[in-house]
Amino acid sequence: MTTTILVTGATGQVGRRFVPRLLQWAAAGETVRVLVRDEERAARFTTLGAEAVIGDLREAGSRKRALDGVDAVVNVAAAFRGVPEAESWAVNRDAAVALGHEAVEAGVRRFVQTSTNLVYGAGRGRPAEPTDELRPESGWGVYPTTKAEAEAGLAAVPGLNPVVVRLAFVYGEGDPHLAQAAHFIADWPAHKRLPMVHHADVAQALHRALRTPGIEGRAFNASDDAPVTAWDLHRLNRTAFPPANADAVDPDPWNGIADNLSLRDELGWRPLYPSVWTARDAGAL
Repeated sequence: MTTTILVTGATGQVGRRFVPRLLQWAAAGETVRVLVRDEERAARFTTLGAEAVIGDLREAGSRKRALDGVDAVVNVAAAFRGVPEAESWAVNRDAAVALGHEAVEAGVRRFVQTSTNLVYGAGRGRPAEPTDELRPESGWGVYPTTKAEAEAGLAAVPGLNPVVVRLAFVYGEGDPHLAQAAHFIADWPAHKRLPMVHHADVAQALHRALRTPGIEGRAFNASDDAPVTAWDLHRLNRTAFPPANADAVDPDPWNGIADNLSLRDELGWRPLYPSVWTARDAGAL
């Protein structure tokens, strides 16, 4: 039986690392299809064996062509840092929900939606669990809210039952996110923690969300086992810790921290890089 898996957002930081792995993991008779904006971007994937549809996720015609004959969708597309708010809403919420409706019409059997741990918000006094109410904050811009509303919109699509994977701060394999973190941790106390997850482990999580039976309508947290402190982020980036932050205190030490136990216990996920230090020692940053 021929199966076609559509991946959106293939040229982003997550997608460009996930698609090559998905192609390696593909079973006999499976096709991996990507939706990309131009032939030049498509080439990096078609040379690896993927099928490409040229188009824009925000356009209904492109989505229809991309979904033709598709059995499963992994929606990795995301617009956040450095883009206008209107683009974030258009890509993260509107296009995602439209894709969900059209996926049902196309007969898609599994829809995996990538989201973020930032949808949880603060004030729980413990790690966030996948069943918690979503309370995104504005401190990170509109991105968490667009993702939370996408989750709600997809959950409301009759017959879709999406599987959601909420990602911590993604890094590794040359991704500039780790270096970029220096900008937003500039005023953080030394002990404030950032939950992280390596690209190799994101790919594992998405693959298991795609393959594991009986998890329709569920959400899972992809985060490594050791959130890294602001102090250590400065060390990793070889920047000096700001002396002005020496006496600062984090008012909510659990903000952003998410429990990964259900991903481990129910999907069999085991992080290849349980901490950023493991990745550093392996030369995988």
